[in-house]
Amino acid sequence: MGIKQVVSIQYQQIVDRAAKSIREISIPREGWLCTARKALNMSGAQLAWRLGVSRAQVSKTEKNELSGSVTLKTIQKMAGAMGYRFVYAIVPEDTVDDIIAARAKEKAINIVNVTNKHMALEGQSLSKVQIEFEIKRIQQDLKNELATDLWNDG
Repeated sequence: MGIKQVVSIQYQQIVDRAAKSIREISIPREGWLCTARKALNMSGAQLAWRLGVSRAQVSKTEKNELSGSVTLKTIQKMAGAMGYRFVYAIVPEDTVDDIIAARAKEKAINIVNVTNKHMALEGQSLSKVQIEFEIKRIQQDLKNELATDLWNDG
């Protein structure tokens, strides 16, 4: 196993640990900003005063969070004004390895299909068993080599 693979595995472990630790967390119906504020029994006006903005701005920001149009900087500032720490993560639905395996299989299927079409033109097409074997073999090669073109389309 080369350095590149070791480093990739370390990154995968970081992402997978984060995913595992927050898997049960979901966004509250009113959004995190509003929920966090209400958990403190803090009014919108009180938060606005702490931030030096209007009550309308707090309300707008809480609505913007729900629509996805609030900035990370704004969330961080509002969280800090309430005594919270803002964190975010990008995590896989399952594991990083599953995402890589699915992409490697997709690429392997494309490679085998193109190759088999050319072979069929020469009367040498592969059997279903051979196709499945080749897909698995190429998928493993793509995963093990951490091919730099894994995410290239085409």
